[in-house]
Amino acid sequence: MSERVRDVVVLGGGSAGWLVAGLLAAEHPALRITLIESTDVPTIGVGEGTWPSMRDTLRRIGLDEAEFVRRCNVSFKQGSRFDGWARGAPGAEGDRYYHPFMLPVGFGDVDLVQAWLASQPERPFADVVSPSVQVCESGCAPKQVQTPGFGAVANYAYHFDAGLFAQMLREHAIGRLGVRHVVDHVDAVLTAENGDLSALQTRSQGPLTGDLFIDCSGLAARLIGEHFGVGLKSEREVLFNDAALPVQVPYATPDAPLATCTIATAWAKGWIWDIGLPTRRGVGCVYSRAHASEDEAQAALQAYLDATGAPRERPAPRSIRYDPGYREQFWVRNCVAIGLSSGFIEPLEASALAMVELSVQRLCDELPMTRATMDAVARRFNDDFRYRWARVIDFLKLHYILTQRDDSPYWRAHRDPATWPERLRELLPIWQMRAPARHDFGRIDEVFPSASYQYVLYGMGFRPDARPLPPDQLQAAQACFDEAARQARRFVPGLPRHRSLIDHLHHTAR
Repeated sequence: MSERVRDVVVLGGGSAGWLVAGLLAAEHPALRITLIESTDVPTIGVGEGTWPSMRDTLRRIGLDEAEFVRRCNVSFKQGSRFDGWARGAPGAEGDRYYHPFMLPVGFGDVDLVQAWLASQPERPFADVVSPSVQVCESGCAPKQVQTPGFGAVANYAYHFDAGLFAQMLREHAIGRLGVRHVVDHVDAVLTAENGDLSALQTRSQGPLTGDLFIDCSGLAARLIGEHFGVGLKSEREVLFNDAALPVQVPYATPDAPLATCTIATAWAKGWIWDIGLPTRRGVGCVYSRAHASEDEAQAALQAYLDATGAPRERPAPRSIRYDPGYREQFWVRNCVAIGLSSGFIEPLEASALAMVELSVQRLCDELPMTRATMDAVARRFNDDFRYRWARVIDFLKLHYILTQRDDSPYWRAHRDPATWPERLRELLPIWQMRAPARHDFGRIDEVFPSASYQYVLYGMGFRPDARPLPPDQLQAAQACFDEAARQARRFVPGLPRHRSLIDHLHHTAR
């Protein structure tokens, strides 16, 4: 067809479906968007962490940040903290590091890594180059009471209740953006003579026709997987985790300190996430079924909850199993998979919702389009997102391969170069000579910048070969270190405590 795409059908709600529908409707108001979801299909709903990009996404959809904080049990996230990953001693000094959202002061302008090695290698890299660590350790919020919505003093993202988030997005998309919402079950997928999708046959309301169909049906992948038969490229041999036990636990006291980052604590056969929301914690044990039984994971989770002061009365965790990997194609004919239908690796570094954001933004950028141009758009989309998923694999694996842990076959297998992605095997010897740099990566809009690789590499104990810097370069780098320290001294006393800011936003109506 030569006419522009007008009717878009989104299959599936949840965070992914409503983000897609909301952003498409906000940026392309001429589109007719229908979202269909079934009450028979529960959402996974464990993803509570985001990246700073979510601030811009919510702003563009048209949400108010303070209302979002109040309605979705939101806390601010300034990065991730990793305990026990390097040597297996979470409480030991030196076996903790941060991956903050703030770039190092002076990043890209001077050689911070060699200057750090030359001047203060005994201090953690992130502590030297960024004020974020001290802000997080002090329990500070990333902004002041008077900072405008979505504005920041220290870079931040969000933790939130995924169910409440989807509800708010749904109400906004329907009430403000004109998205049509259909609650029904899809009994069949109808196709045109050329193989395109023509309609979704619903149980109560008949066929829902469209020009473009977005598969947000989660792990079921009703369109991209079941209908088109696009397989999953498994990454189980690289990143072994394929199960999780999430649970929501209350605080021991209502005024308990509110974490400023996602806490990831390694255990012998996996790791445990801990996300602090204002009214509860979201905690989950991630593990590999090839290396641990569910009973072992349950025991590790319960031991962690006991050690971190969770009340003895707590609900039983859910059991989630998945195949880590991503689709061989994400866009086939007039169908695009976004969210869990396109793939899932593991919760580490909260890449799932970020990939949703990247996918829908790319879709927004490609519109308007016609069916005649769609195949070319699809080829480029598939190429780009195969690249993006591969970079996610690289970055997540980097967290494991440098460990000194030797307490289980799980960690020893991660250290085996045979399980490493080829790109990491090539880059690590290069990074032994010098720091990761922008030119190591092929895209301007990389999923993870080279600064993130530096935070993880040096947090895990990797040290490149030292080489002398000219005095002027060493002096320039030292000025950046001094500036990071000055910022920390200014931010810590000048920012409110995290819970204090959240409480203020809850008690201040717009």
